[in-house]
Amino acid sequence: MAKVHLETFVRGPVEEVFDLARDLDFHQRSLEHTGERIVGGKPSGLIELGEEVEWEARHLGLRWRLRSRVTAFDRPLSFVDEQVRGPFASFTHRHAFRTAPGGTLMTDDWTHRAPLGALGRLADLGLSAYVERLLRRRNAAMVARFQ
Repeated sequence: MAKVHLETFVRGPVEEVFDLARDLDFHQRSLEHTGERIVGGKPSGLIELGEEVEWEARHLGLRWRLRSRVTAFDRPLSFVDEQVRGPFASFTHRHAFRTAPGGTLMTDDWTHRAPLGALGRLADLGLSAYVERLLRRRNAAMVARFQ
């Protein structure tokens, strides 16, 4: 199991940062360089507990589809989304938020297993680095939104 852990300070109230993190339209805009678009499930707006969204995007030179579901939700403290189907053997993305002086500390804990067994485990390091870059880019867009 590969892991990515990021902490990002955002100069915004915890409730607003939480809602921006689950805003599907903002997600598409923040990753537009990948051609990220919704192709199924909830079409736009704020995703809620039990809802699914299916994304299509270009990553690592290939077009991918991934469907995820929000499996835990505690506004404005945390939510979890997990792959229902897609390119990973599995992934879980835990988003946590807490009030900090001057804003919100947002924490991303991402875990995944690559497909293809032992061969996939060799790819995990590269996949982790790629996922971390995507999360950092998205988080930078969130930080910029509140400046």
